[in-house]
Amino acid sequence: MIQNFGQKFDAEMFYNARDVAREITYELASSIQPGMTEDDAHKLYKDICSRSGVVKNWHPAKLRFGPNTLKAFKEKSDPYTLQENDIFFLDIGPIIYDHEADYGETFVLGNNPEHLKIKDATKTLFQDVQKYWKENNKNGPELYIWAENRAKELGYNLNLGADGHRIGDFPHHIFFKGAITECPEEILPNAWILEIQLESLDKQFGAFFEDILR
Repeated sequence: MIQNFGQKFDAEMFYNARDVAREITYELASSIQPGMTEDDAHKLYKDICSRSGVVKNWHPAKLRFGPNTLKAFKEKSDPYTLQENDIFFLDIGPIIYDHEADYGETFVLGNNPEHLKIKDATKTLFQDVQKYWKENNKNGPELYIWAENRAKELGYNLNLGADGHRIGDFPHHIFFKGAITECPEEILPNAWILEIQLESLDKQFGAFFEDILR
C-alpha cells in the first residue's frame, strides 16, 4: 500500500515530467545573478512555470541562497542577497502531465573551491546511495544510516531533515505522506525521491541534490 500508484500512473509520462522539471531548474538557474534575493528567484520561477504551462506545484519551491542552503525543507529562509562568489540550490515540485515532478540541484557562482566541492559531493553521494540500494535491497531507515556514514567519509554532515519521500501520479499522499526513513519496506524503484543535503563542517553553507531512485 505504501508504495502503490494511482490508476493514471504512467512511467513514460512520469519520467517525461521529471525531464521537464530538470529543464525548468536549469533555465531558472541560468537567470539567477548576484544581487538577487530568493524572492526574486521565486518570481522568475513563477514566470517560467507560466511559460511552460505549469499551473500547479505539489510542493512549494525551495530556492535557497548562501547560508540558507543549510536550511531543511520546512525551515524559513533568512533575508539574504546573492553574492559574486556564492552557492545556491533549487528544489522544485511542479505537476506535469498529472504526475509529480521533483528535482533539485546546487549551483555555484564564481569559483570558490569549497562550493564546487560540496556541489559535486551531493551528486557523488546520491550515486553511491543509489548503487548501495540497488545492490542490497534496503528499507528507508537502513538507506539513510548508510548515507549518513558515507557523507562523513566524504567530509560532510548529512542533513537528516532532508530525507526523501514518495512520488508518483498526483497525489501520492493517498498512499503515504511520510518520509523515506519511515518506510519499513524494501524500497521499490520509481516510487521515491532520494534527497541529499550536505552541510560544510563549519556550517557556513550547504548543498542539495535530489532525483528519482530508479
